[in-house]
Amino acid sequence: MDYAPRLKLKYRQEVIPALMKKFKYKNIMQVPKIERILLNVGVGEATHNSKELDAAMKELSIITGQHPAVRKAKKSISNFRVRKGQPIACMVTLRGARMYEFIDRFVSLALPRVRDFKGLNPKSFDGRGNYTIGVKDQLIFPEIDYSKVEKTRGMNVTFVTTAKTDKEGHELLRLMGMPFRR
Repeated sequence: MDYAPRLKLKYRQEVIPALMKKFKYKNIMQVPKIERILLNVGVGEATHNSKELDAAMKELSIITGQHPAVRKAKKSISNFRVRKGQPIACMVTLRGARMYEFIDRFVSLALPRVRDFKGLNPKSFDGRGNYTIGVKDQLIFPEIDYSKVEKTRGMNVTFVTTAKTDKEGHELLRLMGMPFRR
């Protein structure tokens, strides 16, 4: 038998029936699902020191298990000393089994390590059922070795869903285990 992540099985066995009941879907294909997860690390210091971007990419690849893509500046901004085409960030797109494994680790291991964590803000949806979280430092992930980190970096984690509304997206993520504030 092929391996299936624990959260994918939970989605099939618990989340789909619950969403079909709550939103009265007629067809199983109407049920929203998580399409992909985007992790984005902006490295403003890369304008002065290119090694900062390399360190951010290394940490992001340790967290996600895949090689990050380099993002370049779309336009020049003289106040920030940024030239068009200059590498300034790195990002990873997770899909499939890696995506479900990341959600599982993020919810059960990383978020409980956030200091003074009272739950995720339920207002961070974009109007189409997608959810974005700003993580202040990468040290909440257990894969990162605290002694090898020179500088803490924040990142954006975006959950892209097939939900049509924020209400559907919120319910999907809540059933998947995301700890939203009341």
